Amino acid sequence: MTKVLVVDDDFMVAKLHSRYVSAVDGFTVVGVAHTGAEALRAARRLRPDLVLLDIFLPDMDGIQVLRELRAAEEREGDGRSADALFITAARDAGVVRAALRAGAQHYLIKPFHRSALQEQLQHVASLRNRLDALDEARREARQEDVDRIFGTRPPGSRELPKGLAARTAELVERVLRDHPAGLSASECAAAGALSRVSARRYLEYFAETGRAEVSLRYGGTGRPERRYRAVS
Repeated sequence: MTKVLVVDDDFMVAKLHSRYVSAVDGFTVVGVAHTGAEALRAARRLRPDLVLLDIFLPDMDGIQVLRELRAAEEREGDGRSADALFITAARDAGVVRAALRAGAQHYLIKPFHRSALQEQLQHVASLRNRLDALDEARREARQEDVDRIFGTRPPGSRELPKGLAARTAELVERVLRDHPAGLSASECAAAGALSRVSARRYLEYFAETGRAEVSLRYGGTGRPERRYRAVS
């Protein structure tokens, strides 16, 4: 479970955000704080994986809370660190910039639909899983690992393996995104007017670099069919 600390000076808003978080599988609210000082004490005591932070708090702003939280984590030096997601009415570009530089994962402006928060929670969980998987693999990070963690690089900056062509890669990726429910290599080949072998090479490359997810469809006999779905 991903443990979440909710920080908002408005008691009703904090309760609402807690309800949103609890509705997402794999997340649990371990504490609620209404001031910056309360948030820092709760973070030390509860060791959350994620902190939902408002900017406007009665004793200090959320940016300062996050900076102090980061400083405390560095002093403790045990490698544990909480992610932070700002949920606030603050729209000033300088505040957004400060939140980013302080280490926020994202910044949601109130009011918002709860699906927006749920999407960000799922993104945080996915990012933590990728980092954990890299730790468990006990190897140095490859560029594609870093790309998956930091996000997709601009088109054209990604180096393709020998034997893969940029134009065909763009075609296969377009077909992949045109089928959000997923498709097989044979279906991709038919949609892109490619050979099945060629389509599968590109689909497997996308899976290796984090741009596609692979699932298995089991039929009555024989090997399960590999299905590919674009990662948003």
